[in-house]
Amino acid sequence: MSTRDDSDIQASSAPLIEHLIELRKRLIWSIVGFFLAFLICFFFAKPIFNFLVIPYQVATEWAGLSGDQVRLIYTAPQEFFFTQVKIAAFGGFFLAFPVIATQIYRFVAPGLYRNERGAFLPYLVATPLLFLMGAALVYYFFTPMVMWFFLSMQQSGGGGEATIELLPRVSEYLSLIMTLIFAFGLVFQLPVVATLLVRAGMTSSIGLAAKRKYAIVMAFIAAAILTPPDPMSQIGLALPTIILYEISILAARMIEKKRAEKTPESEATTQA
Repeated sequence: MSTRDDSDIQASSAPLIEHLIELRKRLIWSIVGFFLAFLICFFFAKPIFNFLVIPYQVATEWAGLSGDQVRLIYTAPQEFFFTQVKIAAFGGFFLAFPVIATQIYRFVAPGLYRNERGAFLPYLVATPLLFLMGAALVYYFFTPMVMWFFLSMQQSGGGGEATIELLPRVSEYLSLIMTLIFAFGLVFQLPVVATLLVRAGMTSSIGLAAKRKYAIVMAFIAAAILTPPDPMSQIGLALPTIILYEISILAARMIEKKRAEKTPESEATTQA
């Protein structure tokens, strides 16, 4: 191999090393941000868990029970500790997301044109906002509704019948509400994903509209997989998914309209 070939290889490898160093730097900042957020959430794990129990209290009121009847148990000595660890990890990620998103943007931004940076930033803002909308819908409506459905299965006993009472474990209740938050938060990203695909030219508003019937079927299949096995939560997830799909079609049409308006302007600039 000639000296010139060696120098070309060394020159081409230099940018890769610089990118890897930059990636390591952004990963370190992201990990530090998550670790600090994890410690904060772990310190406040019990108040956070009590906050997450409020929808269960609302469900007991809907079921005609007293709020002081809300009881959760743990059946293993370490169960509540690991439940708090899960709360800290789950909450720490959300708390650290602005730091993580900023590091992602700073890593990607140097390789983007100015107009691409302007198109990338709204998605970083929209992603957590849409996730929070889905989480709020879970917290204020669907979790109380799901817990009310489960509470309605209780049996008071008497007349020869057994007393059947709901006493959820802390880990199982947390898993339920985390699953619902994750499922709804993920579904609420549909407009972001759809508009990104339209911007990349991988789909169009016409294509999305043509696949509407398949999207409806997939919405109910996804709801059956992501939510607990009760019809109320499954329908509750499927309906917002269908609505968000329609919003995605409207957003795709707006993007295509703006693109069509810019095309004649760019052609006129080129001719001039």
